[in-house]
Amino acid sequence: MSQSARPKRAYNSARRQAQARQTRQQIADAARKLFAERGYAGATIEAIAQQAGVAPETVYAVFGSKRKILSHVMDVAIGGDDQPIGVLERPEPQAMFREKDQRQQLRMFALGIQAIMERAAPVFEVMRIAAKTEPDVAELLQHLLKDRWQNMQILAQRVAANGPLRPGLSLTQATDTIWALTSAEVYLLLTADRRLTSEQYVEWLADTLIRLLLP
Repeated sequence: MSQSARPKRAYNSARRQAQARQTRQQIADAARKLFAERGYAGATIEAIAQQAGVAPETVYAVFGSKRKILSHVMDVAIGGDDQPIGVLERPEPQAMFREKDQRQQLRMFALGIQAIMERAAPVFEVMRIAAKTEPDVAELLQHLLKDRWQNMQILAQRVAANGPLRPGLSLTQATDTIWALTSAEVYLLLTADRRLTSEQYVEWLADTLIRLLLP
């Protein structure tokens, strides 16, 4: 009897985990939609719960706060999924780091950034606006900006390891250049306001980085 019960417990546990993950995803998807439509302030926990088809208590139980929902939505937008894998540890950045040609590195980087920005820039805009009135979101934003600068520093180091940078350009200046050009603000200016296609944005970014960073 005990032996037959073990597989059932394992099955029930796996099913509960799958249900919990599905609920978490429903809430995150609902929040992302409402953040885009109503902004951070307008996307209340109650509205998110209604959109997700769950009780407000479930939203609090899963995430704890609206700030944590926004943080999770941003993490998924950056990574492309909810797997606990750092953005630089994913296959595309790792392939870029293994590349020895500086120009090809920057082209690969531009392609990868376009995919990230397409998902993350709208969320970042919500965060930027909310940070003006929400101290906890402002703290989250500053943490995100700091992390992004550090990631760009690693990229600059990897590019510099494969050859010289433009004469007179320090590693910090190179990092600042990459960090600024790949911001959500610049992405939205070019794609939303200037109407560049994804391919045009990638071409612009790769060409600009090569011109500004390399001899």
